[in-house]
Amino acid sequence: MGKTGYYTHADCRRHEMGEGHPECPDRLDAIEERLLVSGVDLALTRLEASPASIDAIELAHSRMHVAALRGMSDLLADEQQAGGPRYAHIDPDTAMNVHSWSAILRSAGAALAATDAVIAGELQNAFCAVRPPGHHAGRERAMGFCFVNNVAVAAKYALHRHRLERVAIVDFDVHHGNGTEDIVAGDDRILMVSFYQHPFYPHGGSQSNADNLVNVPVPAYTRGMAIRELVDMLWIPRLDAHKPELIFVSAGFDAHREDDLAQLGLVEEDYAWITERLMQVAQRHSKRRIVSCLEGGYNLSALGRSVEAHLRVLAGV
Repeated sequence: MGKTGYYTHADCRRHEMGEGHPECPDRLDAIEERLLVSGVDLALTRLEASPASIDAIELAHSRMHVAALRGMSDLLADEQQAGGPRYAHIDPDTAMNVHSWSAILRSAGAALAATDAVIAGELQNAFCAVRPPGHHAGRERAMGFCFVNNVAVAAKYALHRHRLERVAIVDFDVHHGNGTEDIVAGDDRILMVSFYQHPFYPHGGSQSNADNLVNVPVPAYTRGMAIRELVDMLWIPRLDAHKPELIFVSAGFDAHREDDLAQLGLVEEDYAWITERLMQVAQRHSKRRIVSCLEGGYNLSALGRSVEAHLRVLAGV
């Protein structure tokens, strides 16, 4: 079994959006504690995320979007020195503090570094324990706790920088990855497969019928066996037909039955099963190469246990 990388950075804990916000620094602490207690930490190669370059981010986002985020961060820093507000709000749920821009760069940078290392053969696969998450961030828009789409940036980077011909993005977050869809729809080099609770945030679900998208809505209270059937019947045939040279995962764990922000019924064993299926696809087509990035998951205990299950399969322990 090859090495499994674990990318994170202290800056990812310094971004926060206010007391009581579910997308909080404690999420990363819960993951760390679970990996230490379970011993899975011993099977991982720990690596520190470097900041992403602006050029790499602009493979997936417009120059205006990146400049607006950077400008908002600079303005907030200036205002705070004058006793101004702690947060700059993008929408009611999404805000920046003075540390957010650095966290955004580290989160995208982790996905890029993992892509480089996996393609170089230095790692077999990798998990990026980063925040803010990314899959709601579209080419021109931040929303839903997300600013830059880490997985979409890395996917575009793999195609552009490493000259891969085909990659896949697998999104098992409970919310539809509308930002990822916005960025990759119609790009036949990228196959996106997902399931998501519907009707639910973001309203309307999938907005595209592009041939490279397999985004499957499921009703509230759907349980693991129905999701497993969906994966086998709808995801796997399309992934096998696409033959991705690298698989990216938007690893949201908020479809867990203990997560109060949604109403699906998955448990840790379901995340392990999905990961095993993806490992099998990667074995057939991708030289076993997988880069996984944290998205949602807001019940801290369930999040820690689910990431442990995911990483046990990736690391073969």
